[in-house]
Amino acid sequence: MISSRQDDGPPTGHDGRYEGTGRFLRVIGLMSGTSLDGVDAALIETDGVSVRYRGAAVSLPYEASLRERVYALFGQAAAFAGETLDALPEEFRAVERELTDAHVRAVQQVLKQEGTADLVGFHGQTLYHAPEKGRTWQMGDASRLSHLTGLPVIHDFRSADVAAGGQGAPLAPWYHAACLGDMQGPVAILNIGGVANVTFVGADGTILAGDTGPGNALLDDWALRHTGVACDRNGALARAGQVDQAILAGLMADTFFARPLPKSLDRQAFAMALERVSGLGAEDGAATLVAFTVRSIAQSALPEVPRGWFVCGGGRHNPSIMQALSHALPGTVAAVEALGWNGDMVEAECFAFLAMRSLRGLPLSSPGITGAPGFGSGGRLSCSALVPSSVLGGAFTR
Repeated sequence: MISSRQDDGPPTGHDGRYEGTGRFLRVIGLMSGTSLDGVDAALIETDGVSVRYRGAAVSLPYEASLRERVYALFGQAAAFAGETLDALPEEFRAVERELTDAHVRAVQQVLKQEGTADLVGFHGQTLYHAPEKGRTWQMGDASRLSHLTGLPVIHDFRSADVAAGGQGAPLAPWYHAACLGDMQGPVAILNIGGVANVTFVGADGTILAGDTGPGNALLDDWALRHTGVACDRNGALARAGQVDQAILAGLMADTFFARPLPKSLDRQAFAMALERVSGLGAEDGAATLVAFTVRSIAQSALPEVPRGWFVCGGGRHNPSIMQALSHALPGTVAAVEALGWNGDMVEAECFAFLAMRSLRGLPLSSPGITGAPGFGSGGRLSCSALVPSSVLGGAFTR
């Protein structure tokens, strides 16, 4: 696996190529997940292989009005995926400006604490993800972000993988593996955001990854509908309810769950589940949706039984989800804080790490992670300001 050690020689990449220990840059990673709760930003110093410093991190919640406007675009996104910014309807362009400016504010807050940075890794807001159709769309204006922050920006991390025949997701396993370093597998990292995904590292270091099914998105939407709050706080609704086993069995009959890893999922792929549980009370509906998330994780076909499952993302804050995982999964279940990680910032740090890999031309695609036919890099550089010499040097250091 990618090593995070710096004391025993340079690491080797997943494709067997020597990656070396390139120049370390100060990179700010930005992530806005499918839970639509806001923007996370974190600075790390990385060469795209290891991390030697973790700095300031901030979370900026979306205003409720912005969350509602983004959510309203999901139903229209398929019709406009692939269009240039100028060709989009005004509402898309207006939301993109507002989203981008929220990311600008997050970068500025990190810079207030850290002083300087060399590069930004900008994921954007996923509106549509359909790799089987060759489409993935992360909304965000990288040129505007670069102009307003004065920093070069790596963005569009997923398109190259999708174009090559991969799933375009998940990408976080590269960072998970770097953070795990020499920790002995088999072990699994679960990220429960709007969609849930798993990174499995085997006893021999082999990595397999993919989306397992819905994460928090359905539960958040259900809670908003019934309580006016876009999450099930402290798992209270689900804890007070009973799982409808017949509805759960029907949801788990979807062919997605019979497909092997790697695979990926759009946030709205299981939106119909909300209609399936619509006849239930608020508590029973929440309990059934939690069971749907947990059952889909438990039924992931992994090559070995992990001895530990470490959970990051917003799902680890929900006691009902964590308790259900502990009952459903073999081995230890714990938040990634048990490993010394900041579970709220793993994905933001990840896209800082991936930005550096992109700059160096290191792989973002891999057969075991995204299902691509081979190893390939990805991401695009947008720079509306002078490119720092540190970035130019980092790009040519292998």
